[in-house]
Amino acid sequence: MSGGAAGPSCLQTNDWICGEYLRTRSQELVDATVQHIGITAVSVVLGVLIAFPLALAARRWRGAAGPVLGLTTVLYTVPSLAMFALLTPVFGVSAAVVVTGLVLYSLTILVRNILAGLQAVPAEVREAARGMGYGSARLLFEVELPLALPALVAGLRIATVSTVAMTTIGSVVGYGGLGNLIASGMEGFFKAEVLTASVLCVLLALLADLLLMALQRLLTPWTRAQARAKAGAGRGGRVAKVAG
Repeated sequence: MSGGAAGPSCLQTNDWICGEYLRTRSQELVDATVQHIGITAVSVVLGVLIAFPLALAARRWRGAAGPVLGLTTVLYTVPSLAMFALLTPVFGVSAAVVVTGLVLYSLTILVRNILAGLQAVPAEVREAARGMGYGSARLLFEVELPLALPALVAGLRIATVSTVAMTTIGSVVGYGGLGNLIASGMEGFFKAEVLTASVLCVLLALLADLLLMALQRLLTPWTRAQARAKAGAGRGGRVAKVAG
């Protein structure tokens, strides 16, 4: 007795979830993911390197704070298509267009969080460090930055997640990582391609956020000690109330 004929594949029926698509297009997915990660990582790193001195300037000279924060906010409001159109004559159709645009968009988040973290360092801590002979550079890197690290990493997490999402817009110039697959899938209404690339983009954002959260916990062990101390004090207070 012969078996029945196999039915149409999920590619033929254009299903949203299709294992055959993953098998036949695995290299394409890997290449797009690697490009997406590369563009995101370079953009965030460059954004931090530019935002850090801008935040220091805004803190040191009060007159610079308004222009710096205002300029980064204005850059963030420029539509992405307009931004890429303005950058293309300078960099040509290349990944540099996407990276530069993403760096400019990240500045408003990074500058504000770095500045907020540095300004939140208690003045008495600075005075105590100066009294111990700390110079400006040592004060910044050994006292202020460690204390500002939670705010800095919070800004870095937001900037990284938003950059992962905005990298997809680079598909308009052919350098959008997973956005290239989303765009081509939408053009031909290829459901499996659109869904798979979109899910991978979300997973990249979640993974990046988790890694940065773990990095923050690793670099700020004292925050966990403080949290445990507060929790212990809270439990002690409740026990005292019950005993009373």
